[in-house]
Amino acid sequence: MTISVIVPVLNEALTLPSTLARLNHPAFTEVIVVDGGSQDETLAAAALAAPTARILIAPVGRARQMNVGAAAAKGTVLLFLHADTLLPPAAADDITAAMIDPLVVGGCFDARLNPDRGLLWIVGRMMSWRARATGIATGDQAIFVRRRVFEELGGFPEIPLMEDVAFSGHLKRVGRIANLRSCVMTSGRRWERYGVVRTILFMWTLRLLYFLGVSPHWLKQLYGDAR
Repeated sequence: MTISVIVPVLNEALTLPSTLARLNHPAFTEVIVVDGGSQDETLAAAALAAPTARILIAPVGRARQMNVGAAAAKGTVLLFLHADTLLPPAAADDITAAMIDPLVVGGCFDARLNPDRGLLWIVGRMMSWRARATGIATGDQAIFVRRRVFEELGGFPEIPLMEDVAFSGHLKRVGRIANLRSCVMTSGRRWERYGVVRTILFMWTLRLLYFLGVSPHWLKQLYGDAR
């Protein structure tokens, strides 16, 4: 089993090196960084932190960037990793163990937010609980999937927001989802910038509107580009 790690980036020069530093396991047979037009030193940071990584350019948009990376990937499993999310040390082994079961089509990790304290401590655990209860993961949880299944599903819907939720919904309909107990550590910068309670209510509102049929293009205008 081989794992291709696909990292969509846009102006992530500060966070990307730490993320790429966690990808030295032999099972991670390739790392693909897909840039959406960064205006900072993201590309230089990627080349320095992971000299063997493939760097691709794609139209801006996380779904588009991930699909471009997946199309170029050679691994039997695709792992989609946000630039500000750190994998646990045992990530490759945990994915490999989960995918031994032929009924498992993909999965995600439990999540913690950095800093893992106060209300952010609660948010990370709620995120993990929600994924286990519903089978719907967010991109912050490092979604992984068999490449064959990803291609059969047509990849991520190329919408400006909620592509992870939409894809997770499709994925759970075709097979078993592995919710790994090991935790990724993802940045809490959006939560800290806008306030934890306010961000919780905002995120819940966005998801509710999405499930009620509101266009992701309209929701993106509310969400903005900051994370």
